[in-house]
Amino acid sequence: MTTTNVGADDAPWVDGNALAGPLGEIIGTDLTVAEITCAGCRTTRPLAAMRVFDRAPGVVARCPGCEDVVMRVVRTTSRVLVDLRGSLVLSLPAPTA
Repeated sequence: MTTTNVGADDAPWVDGNALAGPLGEIIGTDLTVAEITCAGCRTTRPLAAMRVFDRAPGVVARCPGCEDVVMRVVRTTSRVLVDLRGSLVLSLPAPTA
């Protein structure tokens, strides 16, 4: 599947900064500085570099290199579900004291 960000109002995806709100609410830190390793191509990139598809009941993040799904986030009435099945590692900076 090849997806291109066509720009303007009909772009099929946005950058990974769109994950800052939903994930920041539950984890309590800015995850755009996190790095994620794709299980498909084994490349590590900033979470902000992922292609995020947010026009569904949930949010899907895809690797910009191989386009595999690396993360899914779905909010229900009582829970937030984060599926990292397509990722090998999610690396967060250690908090400073």
